[in-house]
Order: sequence, then C-alpha cells, then structure tokens
Amino acid sequence: MKNPYDVLRNIVLTEQTTELAQKQHQYTFRVDGRVNKVEIAAAVEAAYNVKVAHVNTQVVKGKLRRRGRSVGRTSDWKKAVVVLAPGYTIDFGA
Repeated sequence: MKNPYDVLRNIVLTEQTTELAQKQHQYTFRVDGRVNKVEIAAAVEAAYNVKVAHVNTQVVKGKLRRRGRSVGRTSDWKKAVVVLAPGYTIDFGA
C-alpha cells in the first residue's frame, strides 16, 4: 500500500467545502493525479481512522495567467470529494 500522504496532497478548505463537511460529511482533497477512487478511499481511511462510503473525483483544468505580455497556464490537478459513512467525521483542528 502507498503512503496515504503520497496520495493525499492537501485538504481543500473553502467556505463551500467547509459547509459540505459540516452538513453532509463530505471532505474535499487535492490528490495525486495518477490514483484511482479505491486508492483514495484507502488513503483517507488509513490517515484519519474513518470509514469511507464513496469517492467522487474530478480533474480541475488549469487557468490562463498573464504576467505582462507573457501568458502562462497553471497546472491541472485532481480533486476528490470523499463521503464518509454515517457517524464518522474528520476534525482538522481550529
């Protein structure tokens, strides 16, 4: 098994994801682009001692950015929304 922190890059904390976590027990992670849903679920279960109900993934396309005359592009990244089984929560501290 891979190290869970090689799969999970970081947690996505925005107003929308915080509300999803509080009301529906859905947590959003930025993950390695090469992993699948089974590996993501196993990594979350190992890292946070919770039971995962299911995982939804999405590839977020990079945006165009300008610095004066030069135009660049940010990297694409993979987002995973993890739904926990009833009775489980993840506490990220305050």
